[in-house]
Amino acid sequence: MLKLKDIPHQIVKLWKFVTEDVWRVIPSELSATKKRGYNFLKVVSLAIRRYQEDDLQSRASALTYSTFLSLVPLLAVLLAIAKGFGFRNIVESQLFDYFPGQKEFLSEAFTYVDSYMNQSKEGVFIGMGILLLLYTVFNLISSIENTFNQIWQVSKGRSYGRRITDYFSVFLLLPVFLICSSGLSIFLNTAFNTLKNYEYFTPIYEAVITIIPIIVTVFTFTALYIYMPNTKVQFKHAFYAGIFSGITFQIFQYIYISGQIWVSKYNAIFGSFALLPLLLLWMQLSWVICLLGAEITYAGQNVRDYEFEADSKKITRRYFDFLVLTIAALIVKRFEKGLPSYTSDEISADYKIPIRLTNRILFYLIELEIINEVKDEDQFPNYQPALDINKISLGYLFSKIDQYGSENFKVDNDIEFRSEWDAIVKSREDMFSANKDVLLKDL
Repeated sequence: MLKLKDIPHQIVKLWKFVTEDVWRVIPSELSATKKRGYNFLKVVSLAIRRYQEDDLQSRASALTYSTFLSLVPLLAVLLAIAKGFGFRNIVESQLFDYFPGQKEFLSEAFTYVDSYMNQSKEGVFIGMGILLLLYTVFNLISSIENTFNQIWQVSKGRSYGRRITDYFSVFLLLPVFLICSSGLSIFLNTAFNTLKNYEYFTPIYEAVITIIPIIVTVFTFTALYIYMPNTKVQFKHAFYAGIFSGITFQIFQYIYISGQIWVSKYNAIFGSFALLPLLLLWMQLSWVICLLGAEITYAGQNVRDYEFEADSKKITRRYFDFLVLTIAALIVKRFEKGLPSYTSDEISADYKIPIRLTNRILFYLIELEIINEVKDEDQFPNYQPALDINKISLGYLFSKIDQYGSENFKVDNDIEFRSEWDAIVKSREDMFSANKDVLLKDL
């Protein structure tokens, strides 16, 4: 039985396991059930850690500010497109249904949108005015993309040409999506109304009506996680994160709507101004949920990159050299046998070398001009020797390692420290000459 005095020790032990020991467990050594459990623990741990490291609370605040400034222009563009298709009323109705906690604000916003459109008809907003409207919307979505790219550690975003075409496509498809959703709701209501005389259909009807908004929200978040980052995101990981974000957002919506009952005194004090802080709070927490889901997507897809992370950062020079030699020898031997070239994933999985360390060493060997990166038919990188394998000896490899980098410093190794310099040079030459005939392909 666990004693009270042992609880702090057990908490420390559990924390050490979650933050360090679980990352030293190799999935191939576990049963299927344990593998899933450990992987779930790793994903949650990594997502929370990276949420803090990326300072997503501040990023959520920045996006809240940008969203608030862009909300009316955003709705104006959306409703203008919907009006062009003749479905403005349906789109407005769907927006009220999806955001039941913001009906008062949406009503106010639609009034401003009508003002925008009326002034546009009268010729006030033409030319630069319309461009400014579109720029505001464009700038908001660019900010969202940049935040997602930072989460995914993508250094290069979409080009401006791609941004214009991609973002415009979204605005064309969004009204269609809302219309289809409305059509589905009408169809279900009609279908169940025909069966209203059968009491046992009532629970099914209520369950379907309850679950449809959750399903729509889940797939909306899933699409956002796949579409926004300028990198390839696997559907599986985006969908899992979409489930988390969709359900959490719906729970938050329910709490927010229920909580509005308790702010009647707040409304009595601040009057109509109470709408703004509540709206900002809703936006802030919505962005927190969205960005946390993005971190979960990233963590799920890249969890392997963080195995043995702490140990990889503190790796000894001796062990690092051993892995450099091992990976170089594997690539050389594979080439000698005429087999397909290794990929980084194959080296990592077959020989239990952490993937992040594998990629680091492969890049290092490319810099040393020992190997080259080539692309297969699917444009996936694999690795081959960069020179004749009969010239890649142990001595040659370590002489390249020894000379890699800069020696352009002010330390006087010609006179004052001549003896020390000669000693280190001689020790290296002795090591290299002793291994100059040992070829990597013969190890």
